Amino acid sequence: MDATSPVGALLLCRAEPKAVRPVAQLLRETLLLAPAGDGWSVLVPEGRPWRDGRPGQAEGAEPVDRVLGGWATALAVGSTWPVLALWWDGDRAGYTLASGFRRPVGYVWLADGTPAGEDEAMRTFAERLGLDPVLDVQSLEALTRPEPETDARARLRGLLAVLTRTGLTLPDGLDPGEPAARLTEGAAARPDAGRVEWTGWRDAVEAELGVVEDSRVGPWMRGPRARALAGAQLAAGLPLLLWGAGRRSGGWAAAGALLMVHGALGLAYDRMRDGAPGG
Repeated sequence: MDATSPVGALLLCRAEPKAVRPVAQLLRETLLLAPAGDGWSVLVPEGRPWRDGRPGQAEGAEPVDRVLGGWATALAVGSTWPVLALWWDGDRAGYTLASGFRRPVGYVWLADGTPAGEDEAMRTFAERLGLDPVLDVQSLEALTRPEPETDARARLRGLLAVLTRTGLTLPDGLDPGEPAARLTEGAAARPDAGRVEWTGWRDAVEAELGVVEDSRVGPWMRGPRARALAGAQLAAGLPLLLWGAGRRSGGWAAAGALLMVHGALGLAYDRMRDGAPGG
């Protein structure tokens, strides 16, 4: 990777595509969704809501790491599974791991592979994904040490190599460091990939309710604790939505919107099931 390297990104979700689709739909972005191994899915942005290259960025435009960080956070707060965003541009590459309401953790490498993050981030990364605290952490910490012959693209590949032990297998054609257009082509060519598009709030909420009804999550979305959590999601979502909109940050605005949707969904589901026969 060098100053002319393309910009690209991937979102890896530790869940099956069926569970990822309704949550990803709430981002209101066009994405391609495909399986990525045992218990993993990958989302490929079809558009490009960031600008290529930092020096010529237009006022108000967001760099790819900020956009993907907001999206990963939005997906994670609206689900029960962690989300890993991989991103790269001409200057740097890195990851952001979001898991529930916990503060996201990330790491950055310069284009030539020079580490530019905190070592503690790798240990937190391993803990949140349930990796081996000895062998896997040793492999991750090796990525934080200087290696003149290893560039940022190779660092991301090394990170993915560790995650193969959790069942992750990135589909062919979705290689870190590739331009966004090539990633889109690679995902679209797969027979097991599907497009995630925004079709309106009604369809999105119905899809979410369908997932809840078909899963074991439903009973946890009822009762005083569930109502309190839903209220907290609504209270936290509104200021985050306004903050993201004020800063023209689509990712963080989406996180606020997702929190509000899930809060409203939680309250609606609790009321709906209480009013249902046998509820």
